[in-house]
Amino acid sequence: MCLTRDGLDLDHLAQTRALCASGAKWIQLRMKTVPAAERLAIARAVADECRAHHVLCIVNDSVELAIQSGANGVHLGPLDGDWAEARRRLGPNRVLGGTVNNADAARSAAASGVLDYVGIGPLHFTTTKQNLAPVLGLDGIAKLLPLLGGLPAWVIGGACPDDMPGIRKIGAAGAAICSPLYVNGDIAANYQSFTRAWESAVPSQIVNLKS
Repeated sequence: MCLTRDGLDLDHLAQTRALCASGAKWIQLRMKTVPAAERLAIARAVADECRAHHVLCIVNDSVELAIQSGANGVHLGPLDGDWAEARRRLGPNRVLGGTVNNADAARSAAASGVLDYVGIGPLHFTTTKQNLAPVLGLDGIAKLLPLLGGLPAWVIGGACPDDMPGIRKIGAAGAAICSPLYVNGDIAANYQSFTRAWESAVPSQIVNLKS
């Protein structure tokens, strides 16, 4: 899962185009500092770009923005709203993900019956996210996976290519990557470093999400 980010020379649409050209199959639009008046136009452009490349597009934080932009779904953090209400508004065909960072949240995700996947972590300390939850590390994440009731989990929080074998070995479905994709401005090479590391790791169960 490839996340766009604020504060780069490339805007969110340009990041999306570069990620699609690099082979990305799942993009999360993550806007934290973009003015509210600009967000819908950006989200629509990103969703259209992803659709043209048959790439899954989800929006971070906002159910309303996901619906209005025509994105495939939304990812909600702990303070971004109720999962059941989000599912009611999204309907059955859009993707809904939620963040999990402790045992209670993992059990709630499993019991909710409305999530398609979870983002679980943080794996490491990261400056990408403010108010970072306690760092779990790989062992902490591994302990939460059995509590998810089979929900696929994407590891969040500072993962690098060297982490991919361990993430795949514990049975996570993947990793959500942000800052490392944009190092030195070479998005294609950075993306490929993650895919090579993932493909060389111990195989795990293949997970299919709604499109």
